[in-house]
Amino acid sequence: MKEIKDFLNRLLVNNNREWFNAHKDEYLYVQDKFNKFSLELMARTAQFDESVAELQLKDCTYRIYRDIRFSLDKSPYKTHFGCFICPGGKKSGNAGYYFHVEAEESEYLGHDLLACGIYNPTPAFTKAIREEIDLNGKEFDKAVKKAKNFTLDPTDMLARVPNGYSKDHPYADYLRMRTFCLMASLPKDILYGPNLMDYVVEQFRSAKQYNDLLNKVQDYCR
Repeated sequence: MKEIKDFLNRLLVNNNREWFNAHKDEYLYVQDKFNKFSLELMARTAQFDESVAELQLKDCTYRIYRDIRFSLDKSPYKTHFGCFICPGGKKSGNAGYYFHVEAEESEYLGHDLLACGIYNPTPAFTKAIREEIDLNGKEFDKAVKKAKNFTLDPTDMLARVPNGYSKDHPYADYLRMRTFCLMASLPKDILYGPNLMDYVVEQFRSAKQYNDLLNKVQDYCR
């Protein structure tokens, strides 16, 4: 991952078409390295989660070109690479497994990370998850705690328990969530070490029960 990170670091301070075109070969080289990593990660994930077995690379990875039509930031390129492995692919709205690396000074997410679950679910999905927590909070809590080294992202929580649920609910904090995303930072020694793939796969495996629970709920509200 070191070569990929080095390229992203330089792209961050040279985020313009002239520089990118002059370094297109370098981009294609690191893109190929990331794609090969992603393909292996997809295959290894499918060994313990059959729901993602039929995915192709394009279902899980993203273009480097930013959509700047409605953005104040006119930088043409993303300064991160990501691979999101979930049933039906990245546009399905399902919960899944996400691997992310970004430039050191990037403010996109702020660090290299692993994530599982669902970010910014639809209102219907959010409502269904809360109903599941209300009825089966103990099972939800068990799935969260089974995910190694992950914590639920607390950055987008309601100030109070939403209407319709007891403010004294034993899992009130879960009910206040608006995005149901488990997050785990990727330490540099692991990111640049020889056992990165094994580490990521093991972390993802530990979150399968959590993703299964969310996707079961998603199926109910379709």
